[in-house]
Amino acid sequence: MTETTQTHTTPPGGGAQPRSPEFRLALDALRSLRQDLIHDAFAYRPLPRMRVDGPLTRLLPQRLREYAGWTPHVLVVVAALLSMSIAAMADGSDGGFDELVTTALVLCPVLLTLVRPVGAFWLSLAATPVTAVFASFWSDWPWSTGSFACHLVVLTVVAMRTRPRTAAWMWALTAAYGIVVETVLGGGHYASNTAPLLVVSAMALLAVTVFQVRSTAKQEVTAQQTVTAHERSKRTLLEERTTIARELHDVVAHHMSVVAIQAEAAPYRVENPPPELEYAFAVIRENAVIALSELRRVLGVVRAEDYEAPDAPQPTLADLDRLLENVRGAGLAVDKTVTGAVRELPQGVELSAYRIVQEALSNSLRHAPGAAAKVEIGYVLGGLGLRIVNGPATGLVKPSPGAGHGITGMRERVSMLDGEMTAAATDDGGYEVTVFLPVPAATAPTEDSA
Repeated sequence: MTETTQTHTTPPGGGAQPRSPEFRLALDALRSLRQDLIHDAFAYRPLPRMRVDGPLTRLLPQRLREYAGWTPHVLVVVAALLSMSIAAMADGSDGGFDELVTTALVLCPVLLTLVRPVGAFWLSLAATPVTAVFASFWSDWPWSTGSFACHLVVLTVVAMRTRPRTAAWMWALTAAYGIVVETVLGGGHYASNTAPLLVVSAMALLAVTVFQVRSTAKQEVTAQQTVTAHERSKRTLLEERTTIARELHDVVAHHMSVVAIQAEAAPYRVENPPPELEYAFAVIRENAVIALSELRRVLGVVRAEDYEAPDAPQPTLADLDRLLENVRGAGLAVDKTVTGAVRELPQGVELSAYRIVQEALSNSLRHAPGAAAKVEIGYVLGGLGLRIVNGPATGLVKPSPGAGHGITGMRERVSMLDGEMTAAATDDGGYEVTVFLPVPAATAPTEDSA
């Protein structure tokens, strides 16, 4: 006879039934209530000073601007004194101990919002029944006139210092207190002011919440715009560097090819070269070929999908006259002045100088149509100086703003060559770009190397 063994498995959670959405919603609500109004309710949170960089505070003198940061604190103190005055006049106290207790219970919660905002709400709510007992006139129930003003001010100030969810909880607890007191202790009172308090406080909290949401949204938009501008600037910089790398590829590749060819041909120019010399030239040629291959691989990384290698050699300063003719044909009157002993410079310097002049003249066409421009080129012992200046726009043609990459590209080219550059507006409303590109004497070509 075979025995059958039955195995009972217990589902995860000890067989407890899944909680309903209503239960989870109530549990989340209690957790948020504890987080907003119970946990660290009396934590020390002083009211910060107001920023003084706004459009109105900037108009104030420097000395008054320093005190303008205390404006929120002054307003809270004024509201506290106003609530205390209302309590003293409207609650009908006889000026003795009752009035002292009433005014103190109205004044303290409002002042407490300066340092412990959530605690101020609980103090105002707890002081409400005590104030009602000491008040002489019982026509206002369950909020005496002083408590009405005090609690309204406390709700508004605390809502401004906390988030909208906390303001909603304070309003709900205020409504619950008023309803319970009216239901349990409302006998003998003909009028209730809980509804007016709830309506007025709801309007105040709604205005505060709208202001907070709008301010938060504005800050988020400003932060996003800052991040977007930073990312756009980085993208522009990378694009300019990629363009420069593409252009310099032909220059560097040409030199590496010359090195490889000369290293291969050098042993044949010497009769019976020693093996060491042949080996050295072979190593030079091998490394030149490897470097040329790696250079082409790097260009493949930075090349865009729609990039096409130029058929013609990269331009130099010798091609500047053709560029100026094209610019004059586009409507820009430009003059060129060359000083110093004209000589051939390294191809990287020649290419960068040409592109800088080209971009500066393009900016003149876009931003100052109809103006005259001057291009000054100075050959000095330590390098090459450039100065491109244009006058103000004539106003006959509307400027066409570009993408804002011109100055960035010029600065990148100058920085690549360890040069110096300044770009600023002139006194007459034009614009001037001044560049110096150093050329070390060791790299300058000589008659022997030619």
